[in-house]
Amino acid sequence: MASLSARALAALIVGWRDLANGPAYAALADRVRLLILDGRIALGTRLPAERELAAQLGLSRTTVSAAYADLRASGYLDSVRGSGSVARLPSRGGVVPDVFVTDQLDFSKAVLPAHPAVADAAQRAAAALPSFLDESGFDPIGMRLARQAIADRYTSRGLPTDADEVLITVGAQHGIALLAHTLLSRGDRAIIESPSYPHAVEALRSAGARVVTVPVTPTEGWDESALEQAFQRTSPVLAYLMPDNHNPTGATMPRAQREWIVALAAEQGTTLIIDETIGGLELDGQPAQAPFATLGRAVMLGSLGKSVWGGLRIGWMRADRELIQRVARNRFMTDLGTPILEQLILVDLLADLDRILDDRRAYLRASRDHLARRLAEVLPTWQMPKVTGGIAAWVNIGLPISSQLALAARTEGLVIAAGARFGVEGVFERFIRIPFTFPPDVIDRGVEALAAAWRSVTRTPLAVTDGDYAQVV
Repeated sequence: MASLSARALAALIVGWRDLANGPAYAALADRVRLLILDGRIALGTRLPAERELAAQLGLSRTTVSAAYADLRASGYLDSVRGSGSVARLPSRGGVVPDVFVTDQLDFSKAVLPAHPAVADAAQRAAAALPSFLDESGFDPIGMRLARQAIADRYTSRGLPTDADEVLITVGAQHGIALLAHTLLSRGDRAIIESPSYPHAVEALRSAGARVVTVPVTPTEGWDESALEQAFQRTSPVLAYLMPDNHNPTGATMPRAQREWIVALAAEQGTTLIIDETIGGLELDGQPAQAPFATLGRAVMLGSLGKSVWGGLRIGWMRADRELIQRVARNRFMTDLGTPILEQLILVDLLADLDRILDDRRAYLRASRDHLARRLAEVLPTWQMPKVTGGIAAWVNIGLPISSQLALAARTEGLVIAAGARFGVEGVFERFIRIPFTFPPDVIDRGVEALAAAWRSVTRTPLAVTDGDYAQVV
């Protein structure tokens, strides 16, 4: 059974008492509850003993005991003789709605509905499948047909690529994990942006990495001073970056900064892993950047999960042949290859991807503008930055209570990830990621739920201002 030390739990709940509107034990219980709901405390994990946590937090044991009792009463802890207090989820009758209840509106996933092209592509792929039934289906690199299609697309974008420089994955997350376990040894440093994609952090840490964070913001982009220090002082083995329509900030890295990072990485022998899964979703007519690897050595990761449909668990990596072979050898430890039918769907969709991306940009642009208007009307004190690309807004809510807000939103029928979910060690309590991948009526429901949750956690009426859409920063 996995266990969580008092020190580790204290790091996860930094700021738990900020602006608490009730007794300390209730605020502590709320924060632990959210960590369980968000998956940051895995189910079945043994929490630290009450005495140890009280000493670590500088609280009385009575306060911690009351918090644990609250969690047990609401179904989030089990007390097992000889095993202590173990994290669990409540039954449907729990006080807070179960994260798996399907009638909740889910804003924790920034995903688009399937593009209409998927159904037709699937039918054509199914018709073509009999031609490949004499193959084993166990291939850690991927069908040559699919690898060549990816290679041709990179070549058309200005990055000459051979099919042997491509490996087909089960989505981009799969590619991150494969590369982490291929390149990293325990204790190696790995650079990652802050905020960043939560599952990338988890993949790096599961491979034993010591994560080094560098700030990125919607308005200022990447902190060059922090990047320079991170590369030069830690000599990282790899750096995982999202330079195109960054998730969750929406920032895009300028060409000059890309060139500078390539040079920094080359000096330190760092492998750059560039995630471009949200590339191509530039919303205001700006041209897409050329692939990062046109500027120097970098591993490129892509997928159709964000642009076409999340249900297509298909992705790819583009790297030099030697690294592709190393990854393929290591892959047998976790899986035996990507399904052939999905690869055939991929090939079909790639031929029409530019038109699909045009459709997606138009849809996202309208949804982004609708979200900005609704937030200005309903939550005028919040600051939504100007978002020029991507699938979500990194909204500053003004108070360090994002975790409380996310928990309260669940009682309003909305599942949304707290800002801390995108950081390391509990930062970003003043932010929340709001996806604009939904149609206007769903966005309206989500914003209304957030407004109700906001009222409940602030206990004060919302300020009324004359701010309008054009003044949203």
